[in-house]
Amino acid sequence: MAKSLAIPKGSIVVEDRAYTDYKWFSKLQENGIFFVTRQKTNAVYRVTGRKLVNKKQGLTSDQTIVLTGTKGGQCPYPLRRIGYRDPETKKHYVFLTNHFKLSAKTIADIYKERWQIEIFFRWIKQNLKIKAFIGNSRNAVMTQIYVALIAYLLLCMFK
Repeated sequence: MAKSLAIPKGSIVVEDRAYTDYKWFSKLQENGIFFVTRQKTNAVYRVTGRKLVNKKQGLTSDQTIVLTGTKGGQCPYPLRRIGYRDPETKKHYVFLTNHFKLSAKTIADIYKERWQIEIFFRWIKQNLKIKAFIGNSRNAVMTQIYVALIAYLLLCMFK
């Protein structure tokens, strides 16, 4: 679905690693759109540059890479590979982005905020009983959410 959206130049697309598509990354790059995703564990790449990181912020690496695997040719642009260890969970994450101007910590924070969106959609599904959206346009989706919210609030008010 995301590939069919008209994403404005300069936007940052944040996606789960399950949606890794190097051709799409290349298209985003060519259209001036940034992305942040987690790197797949089987990604093949070559490191072409390294930056110092502040380990106190949980950062473990900040590298410039080029994809070299069989699908690497689909995205011939250099990417940024950022390692981050979450201080709360101690889990290590590796992010890929084509945004070289933001700090490595900001990139990690952008991906972390993605979870707030996931939680919001889970709340919508559980409380508003929206199983699927009837329409695809922004107006149709927003109208369906507003109607479900009004019904939810009315039910809460009458309890």
